[in-house]
Amino acid sequence: MSSLSSSQAWPWPLHQRILKRGLDLAVSSIALTISAPLLLIVGVAIRLTSPGPVLFRQERVGRGGHSFRIWKFRTMIEGAPDQGPDITASGDTRVTRLGLWLRRSKLDELPQLVNVWLGDMSLVGPRPEVPRYVEGYSAEDRLVLAVRPGITDLASIAFRDEEAVLAQFPDRERAYIELLLPRKLALGRDYVQQQSFLVDLALLLRTVDVVLRPHRAQGGEGALTATPVGGGRAVKLPAADVPPIPARRS
Repeated sequence: MSSLSSSQAWPWPLHQRILKRGLDLAVSSIALTISAPLLLIVGVAIRLTSPGPVLFRQERVGRGGHSFRIWKFRTMIEGAPDQGPDITASGDTRVTRLGLWLRRSKLDELPQLVNVWLGDMSLVGPRPEVPRYVEGYSAEDRLVLAVRPGITDLASIAFRDEEAVLAQFPDRERAYIELLLPRKLALGRDYVQQQSFLVDLALLLRTVDVVLRPHRAQGGEGALTATPVGGGRAVKLPAADVPPIPARRS
C-alpha cells in the first residue's frame, strides 16, 4: 500500500477534528454496548445457516491512503471473493439467504462500529474503497483520502439501492467504476468541504431515516440516466442531489 500512502494534511482545524472524534467514540461505544445482544444473535445465526466465519474482513483504503481491514458480517458463501468481482449486484448467487436480509436491513455494517472505535473509520465520511479502485483516483478525488472514511455519508444515502442499479448492467464492475463511483466521489468531496458537527448529526439522522423508510433514499428528479454497456434500455441512477445538509456556520 505504500504507493497509495501519503502525508495528506487534515482539511479541518484541530477543534473540529476533536469534536468529530469525540462523537465517534461516544456513539460507537454506546452503540456497541446496546447492540451487543443483537450482534451475538446475528453471529450465531450466520454460523448456523452457512459454513464459514461470522465476520468478513477486507482491505480498504483509509485516511492518507493507508490500508486497514474493514469488518462486516459475512453475507456471502465461504470463498466468495474468489468466485466473482468485488462488486455485488442484486441476484448475486454468492449471497446467502440470511445475508440478503442482512444487506437489506444494513445490519451487516454493524461490526464497522469496531472500526470506528479503533480509529480506522468515522461514523460519517466518504465510504472506503478497495486499493485497486483508489489507484484510479484523480488528484481531485484524493481529497476524500484526507479524512477518515465513514460508515455512512451523502453517497450512502443517495445510492442505497446501488445493487439493484448495477444488476441491470452486463459488466457491473465497469458500470460501478465509470458511472457510480465518480458521483460517489463527488459527494465525498462535497462532504469534506462542508463537514461540521451539525452536518454529521444531520447525516446520521438521515441515515437512520432511510434505513427505516427505504423509499426515502430512492432517486427522483435529477437522477442520472445511463445506457448499459453493450446496449439495452436506459437505466435511471439514483439522484446525487439529495436533500441539502445544514449550512456550515462560520
